[in-house]
Amino acid sequence: MLGLRDVGFGWFRAGLGIVLFSWIVVVAPDDGGVHAAEFQPLEIATRTGVKIFSVEMATTPEEKATGLMHRKHLPDGQGMLFDFSPAQQVSMWMKNTYISLDMIFIGSNGRIVRIAENTEPLSTRIISSRGLAKGVLEVIGGTAKKYGIATGDRVSHPLFNGR
Repeated sequence: MLGLRDVGFGWFRAGLGIVLFSWIVVVAPDDGGVHAAEFQPLEIATRTGVKIFSVEMATTPEEKATGLMHRKHLPDGQGMLFDFSPAQQVSMWMKNTYISLDMIFIGSNGRIVRIAENTEPLSTRIISSRGLAKGVLEVIGGTAKKYGIATGDRVSHPLFNGR
């Protein structure tokens, strides 16, 4: 049988747990980025084989404006795919982006038109597609070199199936 002291301590522990949880929710730092609800597969066929990525989609104006800003980490094999339909000249920057990225500009036919490798974190320098791009894949800096991804390689994803 529990005494009043035991019950009171139990309530104290439960209350402390709620206070700590609340503190974590309110005070714990968030990376501030807009995150997709789910990841989608994307494949790049290179001369050395096919590399599969898991990508978040950036389709809304808010998602495209925020991109990977404020994030401190991006795992190898993951990235963000920006939908700029229809194909157009695209300009990006690294403002408020703490990690170096490779920006892979992709034409409406699914072919890579340009790769900006190892972009400079926190820079406001404009990075242009230098041609018409329907999508931009952002992955961790050094990915293109690591996997032999090059201009002209074919990207497979539903964004490029309709051309």
